[in-house]
Amino acid sequence: MLITPGIILSKIDSPADLKKLSKDQMQQVTDELRQYIVDVVSVHGGHFAASLGVVELSVALHYVMNTPYDQLVWDVGHQAYGHKILTGRRDAFPTNRKKDGISGFPKRSESEYDTFGVGHSSTSISAALGMAMASQYKGETDRQHIAVIGDGAMTAGMAFEAMNHAGIEKSNVIIILNDNCMSIDPNVGALKEYLTDITTSHTYNKVRDDVWNLLGKLPIGKDFTRSMAAKLTDGLKGMVSSSSNLFEALKLRYFGPIDGHNVNKLIETLQDLRDIPGPKLLHIKTIKGKGFELAEKDQTKWHAPGLFDKLTGEIAKKKYNLPQAPKYQDVFGHTIIELAEKNDKIMGVTPAMPSGSSLKFMMDAMPHRAFDVGICEQHAVTLSAGMATQGLRVFCNIYSTFMQRAYDMVLHDVAIQKLPVIFCLDRAGLVGEDGPTHHGCYDIAYMRSIPHMIVSAPMNEGELRDLMYTAQLEKNQLPFSIRYPRGEGTMPEWKTEMKEIKIGTGRKLKDGEEIAILSFGHAGNFAAEAIRDLKIEGINPAHYDMRFAKPIDEAMLHEVFAKFNKIITIEDGTVVGGFGSAVLEFMNVHNYKANVKIMGIPDRLVEHGTPKELYREIGLDSEGIVEVIRGMVEVEINL
Repeated sequence: MLITPGIILSKIDSPADLKKLSKDQMQQVTDELRQYIVDVVSVHGGHFAASLGVVELSVALHYVMNTPYDQLVWDVGHQAYGHKILTGRRDAFPTNRKKDGISGFPKRSESEYDTFGVGHSSTSISAALGMAMASQYKGETDRQHIAVIGDGAMTAGMAFEAMNHAGIEKSNVIIILNDNCMSIDPNVGALKEYLTDITTSHTYNKVRDDVWNLLGKLPIGKDFTRSMAAKLTDGLKGMVSSSSNLFEALKLRYFGPIDGHNVNKLIETLQDLRDIPGPKLLHIKTIKGKGFELAEKDQTKWHAPGLFDKLTGEIAKKKYNLPQAPKYQDVFGHTIIELAEKNDKIMGVTPAMPSGSSLKFMMDAMPHRAFDVGICEQHAVTLSAGMATQGLRVFCNIYSTFMQRAYDMVLHDVAIQKLPVIFCLDRAGLVGEDGPTHHGCYDIAYMRSIPHMIVSAPMNEGELRDLMYTAQLEKNQLPFSIRYPRGEGTMPEWKTEMKEIKIGTGRKLKDGEEIAILSFGHAGNFAAEAIRDLKIEGINPAHYDMRFAKPIDEAMLHEVFAKFNKIITIEDGTVVGGFGSAVLEFMNVHNYKANVKIMGIPDRLVEHGTPKELYREIGLDSEGIVEVIRGMVEVEINL
């Protein structure tokens, strides 16, 4: 389907083309840009509401700033679709998030306008400050450095750490706080309430407005220098205590809040801020999903809705030939409620992912026992540890890729103290279109390296329920991680009676000859499919679902190595230090000799695409597994 951009947008191949237009044309540019995003995302999919909310800001920034010389950093990147379209990727935008197409996030290797790779939140201020300090060191005092950060991302400790540092530097940093009260789900916490207060309380902002109005009437550039203007600003600012403004208390000059959907006001403000040296914060108020009514009304649903009819708003449903299995995250969400109804010590914690992780079910049913702590993975882990010291059984639910941000807390605050926090790691394995910043490749390796940690993975929804049941039993007093992938499992009839699994035990799914497959987690389904495909060839592999990478089932491994000298390990995690490495370590310790092939995610970055495409690319689908089995059997025949 051919999607045509608007008349003006079709002629903008770079910010230089944008700058040729008059200020009066900027509203039409924003209208065409917003419509083009709607047109393309409705047909090709992707993140949606966040970029609609910053269309005016995207236009204003590239109109005023001298990008890419002026460095523009978009926090997370969900906001950056308009930026990409304006910086030479308009015609490539329909390939967004598709295999071999452009990335859904800013990416340094993709464009000189993408100054910093982003995917995880709250990194923009630190990155922009680092750039600004480098420019100052090199004498590039005319260079601007802009960090665009959402109010949800501002809740993370890293953002506060960066602002704390920025306030004492003299570098040219403009922090733009995109205040829409949303991350993926509605924002939580005291910062949200503070931003509401500062928006509705006019005392402080009236002083700021008066300063700007006065400066606008003074002959700056003739008898009144910019430094004098700055002194006047500081003097009038003293009429209100800086402690009444969090950002001013951090020595960031605060401006706003202003309407983030008034493109001409944004242009004027950015032009003024560009000429004021030092660190500044511009607070803009926006609406996530602006310009698409349904997205404005249900911003969580329309964060990344998939394909939809742009006229009716009907979201396309996936088609299934077989009875639909539930999503792993939904099985988690329903199971934790079942467990909590029987065990009053169970609590749930998630860092800003209640809908994605399905902890929202428990938050609705038991609001006093399930908590969204904001984009604060480190805090989520240590908060859970604190609860555990008081005898509670906490399910700390964090995406695999985001758990990386809290590694030290897992080690220092949980494992060293032997606290029985239960880590449910959603989105394990290759997650698809979000690409390398979001793939859950490393949790097996990094969790396995931590003393006292139990590392498990279910092959299906039934095992997920059993592992959750096992983890919350009072007799289990060690930290326990359970990893599972995004999306649908394999069991339409998933609501089985939960039972205890003895920690460190696997199960034999199928006996066989010549070759044994040891699988860990959901990837065992790829192996099972490969075995079915091999039936007509007369090859008969054995299959073991190991369930635990730590402690590993040594009795089962002794059985396997005693019978087979050709072994394949399969996991949907990195091959470096993961489940396959655990098997090799066992083999080495016990002096077994065997031909072992480790199959998993290779030691390289896997780009974006659908999970099916990516698993095929790395050979971790049924066809790839069949090929490896054939190769190992043929080697035996040739010998």
